[in-house]
Amino acid sequence: MSAPASQTPAFAKEIALLAVLATLWGASYTFIKIGVETIPPITFIAARTLIAGGLLLAIIKMRGLWLPRDPAIWKRFLIQACINSVIPFTLIAWAELTVDAGLATILNSTTPIFAFLLTVLITRHEAVTGRKVFGVAAGIVGISLIIGLEAFDGLGKELISQLAIVVATISYACAAIFGRGFKGLDPMIPAAGSLICGAVLLIPVSLVFDQPWTITPSADSILALLGLSVFSTALAFVIYFRLIHTLGSVSTTSQAYLRVPIGVGIGILFLGETLASTAWFGLIFVIAGVAAMTLPSRKKAAATA
Repeated sequence: MSAPASQTPAFAKEIALLAVLATLWGASYTFIKIGVETIPPITFIAARTLIAGGLLLAIIKMRGLWLPRDPAIWKRFLIQACINSVIPFTLIAWAELTVDAGLATILNSTTPIFAFLLTVLITRHEAVTGRKVFGVAAGIVGISLIIGLEAFDGLGKELISQLAIVVATISYACAAIFGRGFKGLDPMIPAAGSLICGAVLLIPVSLVFDQPWTITPSADSILALLGLSVFSTALAFVIYFRLIHTLGSVSTTSQAYLRVPIGVGIGILFLGETLASTAWFGLIFVIAGVAAMTLPSRKKAAATA
């Protein structure tokens, strides 16, 4: 009798890669926090998309693949770039000028919740279940615990920054829905195409507003930019698309709640950050909500076993 799939070395390797993916994406918020200390957000994100897109393009060519030439597909890449990189990347980078990396991690982890709400209201391709409703409710409570108390003190700069991360999270949710239209392509192709489009959009803005030739970034910010681009973007995409094929999309999305404690822990360890008591409670609710939204049900797991 063969060993169960969950006990095979190959499965253990994929689970290890899932943990690596959660760590890479959890670390991205700390990379951003360090990077924007001396590099303006727009320039920082323009460089991120350019470096990561170039690396993915090189990997695609090494695999013997080519980017499509159809203008209609590139139009979709452009839209995907706006909602999956240009808007959310820039908003998060700007927000982290004042918001801690740990809080950014928590708020941005609610993407599956907003994606579900958007599908219910617009596309209606997701079934409404009691567990998903619980996930939405827990996520909303978590966000309220994190930013709710500050709302009573007026619209301060930090509150606006936190709301910017929520807007970025909603943008990611829109991108997840829009990205369903790339089913006929190798998953790395729309990733590279959208990142390249993002760089094309952001570089001119950076040149006009930031004048990057006048910037004197610190060595830490440059290293953070390289770490974010190479590891938390390009390498993370490669691992992500591998796991989509080996573990399946549902299991791979579990990194959404794995990266929350990892991202918060990295911020505490390397940046000396702390969370307010209400934010710790919010973290618990957010993890519970995202887990309820992403973990497969027992019946579904049994059906796919």
